[in-house]
Amino acid sequence: QSEASVAVLGASGYTGAEITRLLALHPGVSVRAITSERSAGQPFGQVFPHLRESFFSQSRAGAGADKSDRVMNLELQKVEDVDWDKVDSVFCCLPHGTTQEIIAGLPSGKRVVDLSADFRLKDVDVYAEWYGAPHKAAALQEEAVYGLTEFKREEVAGARLVANPGCYPTSIQLPLIPLLQRGLITTEDIIIDAKSGVSGAGRGAKQNNLYVEIAEGMNAYGITSHRHVPEIEQQLNEVLPSGQAARISFTPHLMPFSRGMQSTIYVKLSSGASVDELRAVLSEQFEPEPFVHVLGRGEIPHTRFVRGSNHCLIGVFEDRIEGRAIIVSVIDNLVKGASGQALQNMNLMLGFPEETGLMQIPMFP
Repeated sequence: QSEASVAVLGASGYTGAEITRLLALHPGVSVRAITSERSAGQPFGQVFPHLRESFFSQSRAGAGADKSDRVMNLELQKVEDVDWDKVDSVFCCLPHGTTQEIIAGLPSGKRVVDLSADFRLKDVDVYAEWYGAPHKAAALQEEAVYGLTEFKREEVAGARLVANPGCYPTSIQLPLIPLLQRGLITTEDIIIDAKSGVSGAGRGAKQNNLYVEIAEGMNAYGITSHRHVPEIEQQLNEVLPSGQAARISFTPHLMPFSRGMQSTIYVKLSSGASVDELRAVLSEQFEPEPFVHVLGRGEIPHTRFVRGSNHCLIGVFEDRIEGRAIIVSVIDNLVKGASGQALQNMNLMLGFPEETGLMQIPMFP
């Protein structure tokens, strides 16, 4: 695979900055354009000083490379000012609702990974119900491939448009899909208690995300109405036999740390199934995977064990209530829950090894 030329749309948000951080040292990608409506005209390294050019002076391009060719020296620009002749692939990190028309307006032939929710729901009527506005690119929606990489490799590799999964859905679907496929848990009474760092709420200025509002406490939100519910149920139902449907009770919580996500999932065992069997099936499913790891009996996943990485850790435990199990799944919401999985998908689309640019060791402490 020859070098790919990439644009990052919405680079001044958290997911846009994170995908740019990952791409900066990708050996097969050159970032040719980065956009931001509110920061257009500013050098990227000024908006995100942690990505200043001097930090990357020993990058793959070599110390003598043309500085204008490095992402850290690019200026943020508006989407309409991008020279699309220099770009063959796009990461779209724009807010929900704004992405549809922009992607529909891109020159044909560009490969796109969309990190918003705009192309995740197959039924545009369901999208309108949960997101409060009609879908503006229904034809593209039919083309989009849902990019839960570990289960959609072939479809992603051949796709032009990939809908990158949400952070909560990623942490939840990874353990549940194999168990539902094997019929080891029931489709009813699935209860999910999920917690996310504040970066999951985005970078926009919101009163609820102010330090005083967040620090020294936690709060539930989106009770019975979080927009990830139809996405999760859609993908779980995809693997079930005809006539069966999973229904979930999902409650997310905002936590006073910057990044990290834990989903604690309470499930009912099918007749004859055991907790050890659940753990064994998940271990077998993910043993060859570079990023998903099932812990041994009694080991508890912590969000700090995956911080800054594309890894997911899963633990399986016997509930004190007979016939039930507790599954704990942790990811970094900005990496495996967003930008890391997006790069994983783009690697497949471009023919690179899936783990390229993603083998960062988690940060501790």
